[in-house]
Amino acid sequence: MTAPDHPAHLPYGTPDVPHIAVRGEAHLEVDPEIARIHITVTARGRDRRTILDDLARRNTTALDLIKTYGDAVEHIETSALTLTPELTARGRGEHIRTYHGNVHITAELTDFTTLGELTTRLADLELTHVTGPWWSLRPNSPTHRTARQRAVQEAVQRAREYAQALGTTLTALTELADIGTEITPPARPAARMRAMSATAPTDDTTPAPLDLEPQRQHVHAAINARFTMAPPIL
Repeated sequence: MTAPDHPAHLPYGTPDVPHIAVRGEAHLEVDPEIARIHITVTARGRDRRTILDDLARRNTTALDLIKTYGDAVEHIETSALTLTPELTARGRGEHIRTYHGNVHITAELTDFTTLGELTTRLADLELTHVTGPWWSLRPNSPTHRTARQRAVQEAVQRAREYAQALGTTLTALTELADIGTEITPPARPAARMRAMSATAPTDDTTPAPLDLEPQRQHVHAAINARFTMAPPIL
């Protein structure tokens, strides 16, 4: 059996086939693509049926308002409904003092020009709480791909610089390991709005919209790469 023309690439370097192991990283700062707000409508009282009717009415009012913004709202969902009885602190038996009801709604917007107006109008509704916004990128955002590509390019460039410092060149890529792509730091609420009026507003004035600045997203990608290079003359 004849020997191969080229030495086999071993998982470790040898004097004849030296290896270079490098890390490539990329950091991007981009505008968010989605703003997410949480809306909670609340009702409280002694009669359970009345509480359910109030919740249904306030929930419909909030949903109808959100839907008037059309394509600016990409997604709406009801995440939870709770109706909790509160027992009296004294006395025997299970005597219900009052009921607490909540409906939780999540809305995702892609048009940030209407975000401030929508949040203030929602917060102005009867017994409605608004929390957010949370800014984020879509899971399939091209920003993640760009970050990964730049991390690979940075690893190749770094390995070439090491090889050039030794007066030699790269010959092959033997390993490329994806460490992952992540957004740092985690998106946090940029504002919190809360309305707790006992009754609906009696005037027809619309509250001034909040000026909400989108939170820039920091995307980080990192890879480990291993190359072979021509034996340098030391």
